[in-house]
Amino acid sequence: MAQDVAVIPTTIPHGRTARRLEWEYLPPMLRAEVARRCGSPVVATESQGAGFTPGFASVLTCADGSRHFVKAASVRAQRAFALSYREEARKLAALPAATPAPRLRWVHDADDWVVLGIEHVAARAPYRPWRASDLEATLDTLEQCAAVLSPAPAGLALGTFAEEFAPFLAHWETLRTAPADVPGLVAHLEEAAALAGRYAEVCAGDTVVHTDIRDDNVLITAGGRALLCDWNWPVVGAAWLDSVLTLIGPRGDGLDVEAVLATRTLTRDVPAEHVDVLLALVAGYFLAQSALPGPPTSPHMRAAQRWQGEVVWDWLGERRSWR
Repeated sequence: MAQDVAVIPTTIPHGRTARRLEWEYLPPMLRAEVARRCGSPVVATESQGAGFTPGFASVLTCADGSRHFVKAASVRAQRAFALSYREEARKLAALPAATPAPRLRWVHDADDWVVLGIEHVAARAPYRPWRASDLEATLDTLEQCAAVLSPAPAGLALGTFAEEFAPFLAHWETLRTAPADVPGLVAHLEEAAALAGRYAEVCAGDTVVHTDIRDDNVLITAGGRALLCDWNWPVVGAAWLDSVLTLIGPRGDGLDVEAVLATRTLTRDVPAEHVDVLLALVAGYFLAQSALPGPPTSPHMRAAQRWQGEVVWDWLGERRSWR
């Protein structure tokens, strides 16, 4: 896999993008409940700095030497994130055992808090800039996911890609009114919007797709295997969708993702136009969202969206020969 694509610079502090609750700020009764669930007093905590949400997310080390990954959010103070964790718990519990993901161990959903106890895995995030070996491991795992999650297990009760991503089309209307300052957008906006408008037919399928594969949602074990985290937004769609979305970060970091598309099992037979449709859909989302005011709880979110928007737009323009 040649690293001969122009790198798109970024100052995003990868692995340090989150502003999270810390262990000592959780209510004492909740800390006691977490320790009870873990089976031993908590003696050390390591807050996870990746991601863009403010909920509690830490690796806890207990007095008996065991380690646990715990996420928590207040229904009253962080309602959107608490509801998201509640939905993630439902989905994790329904994933088949063969899914390459850390397992849900327990849930506490009471006393104004949603808390998830998740299997701790000794692993690291993919290196940034992305390396070919980490990308290959991630794509291998996505192929395993597609095999395990096709057709979609009925117990997951998921919406389709067409249903859940329909709001993305409105972002092209936003860009018509206030175009993002990226090369060629005004000249090719209508063509890109027309491509995005075909997403429902192009992205349909019967596979559970994660839809949020980024370096902060992937774990690489010491043995080189990749596991997928944060199952908040899975939908039912085409099996190749996650593989293409995964390539956004590596493409921006300079990896030759076109070579990947041409060789990987899930993407090599996908019509080029279908890939362009997906890229146009998410380009509109990233570019429009990045212009919004940044939430105080996630200071790096808009910069990350802007960078991804620039990467996808540049990639799409190259594929469409717009330059």
